[in-house]
Amino acid sequence: MPPLWARSLRGRVTLIATAVAALVLIPVGIAGCIVSRSLVTAGVYRDTRDTAERVASEMRAGGLPPQGTTIPVPNPSIDLIQIVGTDGRVLASSDAARNLPPLSDVRPTAESRVVNTTNCLPTECVHLSAVKAGMSEDSPIVYAGRSTPEVLASQTLEVIVFSQVAVLIALTAWATWLVTGRALRPVATMRAELDAVSAGDLSHRVTQPGGEDEVAMLAKAVNNTLARLERSALQQRQFASDASHELRTPIAGLRAQLESAQLYPEDTDVEALVDSALRDTDRLEAIITDLLLLARIGSRVDVAREPVDLAGLVRQELAVRSDKLPTRLELTDGVVVEGVRLQLARVLTNLLDNAQRHAETMVRVVVTREAGPARGGTAVLAVENDGQEIREADRERIFERFTRLDAARSRDSGGTGLGLAIARDVAMAHRGSVRVEDRPGGARFVLRLPAI
Repeated sequence: MPPLWARSLRGRVTLIATAVAALVLIPVGIAGCIVSRSLVTAGVYRDTRDTAERVASEMRAGGLPPQGTTIPVPNPSIDLIQIVGTDGRVLASSDAARNLPPLSDVRPTAESRVVNTTNCLPTECVHLSAVKAGMSEDSPIVYAGRSTPEVLASQTLEVIVFSQVAVLIALTAWATWLVTGRALRPVATMRAELDAVSAGDLSHRVTQPGGEDEVAMLAKAVNNTLARLERSALQQRQFASDASHELRTPIAGLRAQLESAQLYPEDTDVEALVDSALRDTDRLEAIITDLLLLARIGSRVDVAREPVDLAGLVRQELAVRSDKLPTRLELTDGVVVEGVRLQLARVLTNLLDNAQRHAETMVRVVVTREAGPARGGTAVLAVENDGQEIREADRERIFERFTRLDAARSRDSGGTGLGLAIARDVAMAHRGSVRVEDRPGGARFVLRLPAI
């Protein structure tokens, strides 16, 4: 089993943040120590060099003090000053360097008149600069220095810097752990709430935190998914109930007729019985065919897609129909969509059947093109009739499976109740829509699809 930090997003984020902080802060600490030491060293050598050159300048001007004389200190921080002859004897010194041996045996050359160096005496280590008092080989050497600063003589600077780095890394880990935990707290809440959701009750929703961050958007997406699942489950239950009812009616009628013929064979009109049984069988077949078509639309929508001219499709379908009422055409040629021809033809057939059942005197079919976001605009196929208007409250409900309005039930002759549901599913599968629009004195069904 992987360790806890590997199984926890919070632990992984904290570990990564800590590692990044360490990778950044440790080199910064090392560089800070190096730069600090370099700056302190450069400052010390600058002061020692200036002091040594000043004493050497006074000597060249004739101010060499007698042997054993105390050298005045021009810079209080540079208190170790010696003038050493070529034979290594100390000719003069400051008070602080009076009892010390020569500060160094380093001798500047003609090319390097000033030499910066360090040297450890029996009592202390010093940083110093050596300058020749004159140009000749036997010129004495002026040494000016000071005790090595504490920051350079010990590891105190490194201890302080890396203690601070360790504290900063620990604070980074702690802050990341707290912030990540607070950020993931809504996720833990959502997980617990999702665990409580069951297939039998999809009405629960997760708590959506405030704001517009990723967690809030995740909660919103989860709630939208749950809402769609709930609607789908309700539709499935309603569909199963309606389908069983719609199938039971013709089966019950068929069974009653057959049982009656079995009980009273002498009184049975065989020809009427067969005609009635065939009508019920046709209704069963129509319902089953429509159910299978709905299943195919959802599973294999991209089969046999091809360019379809809507005006040509309307003319082709009307050529094989025998409707009771005339159909007026207002067709714009060249309005082409990409889709499954048989499914689009079924949409047109269902809309025409619906219009013919409800029309009073005429049906009208309009094909046109509208400007739209797609490159070719939007193809529009409208089927109108002059029958009863559809109330706005019913305009979405009539596209549900096995839904009929009261007026439709009284005028319908053999419809399965699936025609408009099929039209809607086909339209959605082709990235389009079908809806009812306003038409005074009648109904107007409009199919919109992306044109090419």
